[in-house]
Amino acid sequence: MTSTVTYLGDLRCESKHLKSDDTFTTDAPTDNNGKGEAFSPTDTVATGLASCMITMMGIKARDLELDLKGSVAQVTKTMAANPRRISQIDVILDMKGNCDKRAQLILERIANTCPVHQSLHPDIVKNITFNWS
Repeated sequence: MTSTVTYLGDLRCESKHLKSDDTFTTDAPTDNNGKGEAFSPTDTVATGLASCMITMMGIKARDLELDLKGSVAQVTKTMAANPRRISQIDVILDMKGNCDKRAQLILERIANTCPVHQSLHPDIVKNITFNWS
């Protein structure tokens, strides 16, 4: 088992990672009857994409003896109705590190094939932008 999710009431849940005991809270968004006081479940999906992309790039960068520390992803999630679902995820990656064009291409390919990217429904539009400093 990977995690447990406990309903706390008032449209709020606490998720617990069993291996580490780390927890986070989710809340229904304001556009779906919630208070929007924490990540919504769909926010975690969109944010998980960016986190997975950067993590996979970090693994490959380490293999290439590169350091991406300080890189930041900006995530925007767009919802659709009927049925309510994520329709688009925009990720802007502001990448740090002294990477030549070849390394950038390798890292971008790794990011675009990360497990979360591969797991998302193909109808979800994924706009990914890499900005290299």
